[in-house]
Amino acid sequence: MTTRKPPAVEKRNIRFTDRPITLIWQEQATEENPYLAQCCRCRGYDLMELLRKRSYIDVLYLLLLGCLPAGDQAELLEALMIAFINPGPRHPATRAAMNAGVGRTDPAQILPVSLAVLSGNHLGGGEVTAAMRFFIKHAEKDPGELASQLLVDAKPPEEGDWHVAPGFGCRFGGIDPIPREIAQMLVALPGSGETLRWGAAFVEALVPHGHGWLSTGVCAAVFLDLGFPARAGAGLFQLICSPGLLAHGLELADKPITAMPFLDEEHYVIDPEARKRKHFVLG
Repeated sequence: MTTRKPPAVEKRNIRFTDRPITLIWQEQATEENPYLAQCCRCRGYDLMELLRKRSYIDVLYLLLLGCLPAGDQAELLEALMIAFINPGPRHPATRAAMNAGVGRTDPAQILPVSLAVLSGNHLGGGEVTAAMRFFIKHAEKDPGELASQLLVDAKPPEEGDWHVAPGFGCRFGGIDPIPREIAQMLVALPGSGETLRWGAAFVEALVPHGHGWLSTGVCAAVFLDLGFPARAGAGLFQLICSPGLLAHGLELADKPITAMPFLDEEHYVIDPEARKRKHFVLG
């Protein structure tokens, strides 16, 4: 019997940094304790000065992009954050927050639970990122021609809503009027840019076919016009929607479990294919 020798262990020929390095935040230690800060600077700006002279929107923009926004940029971002502060009770992420609240989940976990759902590709952060990449890829194309081509080439699902492109499509079988109205308001602001206008033209070609703006598409367009990279889209969308998710979850946190609907047996349907894979007993 032969004994195999274990493979030789090779050390990685790399050197890690001794401490994290950031250009975002600087802390000046106190004389008494090097782990406590007596002064903090965000991108070089003193935090207390920002507190006295700037808005939350200004500091958020500064934190993520490294510079303070112009007045019209701050106005556009604030309008977007108000417009989509709450995804609404029909959104899967909001329902997750409501179920977590009524289910006696620790209130500290309501927001993480719902944000996990909001990170997905259906009306979530994943779709925002995809929409931003869609805009970047097709920015030089004629929006009307592209819309016509997508409608011809795409294969709509047999059932459920169809998103003809990330951030655009139908909801509950129709065009969602709120994102379209919000987009019309935002495109009229001085801070709006080419992406939002391109998206508006794209939508005009889609409307006769039953498709329109989705919240994810509006947010994606504004993020790009404000200078945010695609990798920031999902997190920004979660940030914007989180107050509404938290509010709905907390609203039900002290309610009995009967405050949320429960699917009865009459409407509890198991897919025939699933029945073949596993025996289910109801009752």
